[in-house]
Amino acid sequence: MKPPALENERVKLSLLDLSNYKHLLPIAQQENLVQYSPSDISSPEKLKNYVEIAVDHYYHKTAIPFIIFDKVKNTYAGSSRYMNMNWNYKVLEIGSTWIGREFQGTGLNKQIKFLMLEYAFETLNFEKVEFRIDERNIRSKKAVEKLGATLEGVLRKNVYLKDGFKRNTCCYGILKEEWYAIKTTNF
Repeated sequence: MKPPALENERVKLSLLDLSNYKHLLPIAQQENLVQYSPSDISSPEKLKNYVEIAVDHYYHKTAIPFIIFDKVKNTYAGSSRYMNMNWNYKVLEIGSTWIGREFQGTGLNKQIKFLMLEYAFETLNFEKVEFRIDERNIRSKKAVEKLGATLEGVLRKNVYLKDGFKRNTCCYGILKEEWYAIKTTNF
């Protein structure tokens, strides 16, 4: 199930694994970078554990983790992944996305999501892509809404964060039959 590198003129997404995760160490050290996530990447050991879990899920065919390379800035920018992949129901989630602050607001995230949505719908043949976002994370909610995702509901107090806070999670989705209109109008 090794995916090809997904890339366009702006960004390249390659498989994240234990051979390349160290490129992310400086970015992962940025304070509160994943404050709305249950994941902890705040130290080299915690980042390695984060990657080990992602790789384990990859080998169980429930995730495909990516390392993000910004081709414009010629440097690594962060990570994202397909996760909770249900091959029987043809539904997956795009999540665990984090990019360094210097890449935020540059249009990089939109290019990442385009490549991932295109590959999910057009190559992997999934029928639905979901996004799950802490309801307090206004920036991420606006970003997936701009992509064309529909808010489907809010799961109340369903995830503990690393600081012990139990968040409410906004569930967004894009259906395969919506993808082609979204692709032509939002990208």
